[in-house]
Amino acid sequence: MTEINVLVVEDEEAIREMLVMVLETAEMEVRAVADTQQALEELDKRIPDLIILDWMLPGMSGVEWARRIKKDDLFADIPIILLTARGEEEDKVRGFDVGVDDYLTKPFSPRELQARIKAILRRTGRLGKDGKLEIAGVTLDYNEHRVSVGGKSLEVSPTEYRLLEFFLTHPGKVYSRSQLLDQVWGRSTFIEERTVDVHIRRLRKILADHGLEDLVQTVRGFGYRFSEQTT
Repeated sequence: MTEINVLVVEDEEAIREMLVMVLETAEMEVRAVADTQQALEELDKRIPDLIILDWMLPGMSGVEWARRIKKDDLFADIPIILLTARGEEEDKVRGFDVGVDDYLTKPFSPRELQARIKAILRRTGRLGKDGKLEIAGVTLDYNEHRVSVGGKSLEVSPTEYRLLEFFLTHPGKVYSRSQLLDQVWGRSTFIEERTVDVHIRRLRKILADHGLEDLVQTVRGFGYRFSEQTT
């Protein structure tokens, strides 16, 4: 895969070092700084493929800094993932309003961060042509639009592909049927929620041929999640 250049802006040293380790393990080139002034200096040296930005920073908040650089034509197209301990819905809206591309609430898993990064880079065309996403033995090849397990292709419909892609880029999280409809089918499409159940069953049946049906889990009273951890 073409090397991805990531700029990390995080003032807590322990978290900054953890991010560098996680991203370098994923074969990404990482530059890490502690505040927005240093971040601007790095931007002047080289424009990154993606910015991982903490909300609470000394001097200027990450949200305000994101707002400012998004107004600059040179930096406006750089994808941004916002990291924060805030979980309230209005705070997420504030982040998206300034132009950030995704939002991760601390604590988060390294695997989820890597998956989110690859999903954003794929959407923005910054992921290499040989870009692949692999979790729990399931591989998505974005170039060939193919799903495989152990090198063997799975016969999935376009909808099942999108559903599996969403699960792989949001591992461990529980989503209701309505949320899955919004994310996979689109908010402008009117489809009954039980349609989700039908595709979940089909996806499990496909994965069952490889002993992986337990990856797609039902969380009673809430919805579904994709996880290697059994309950």
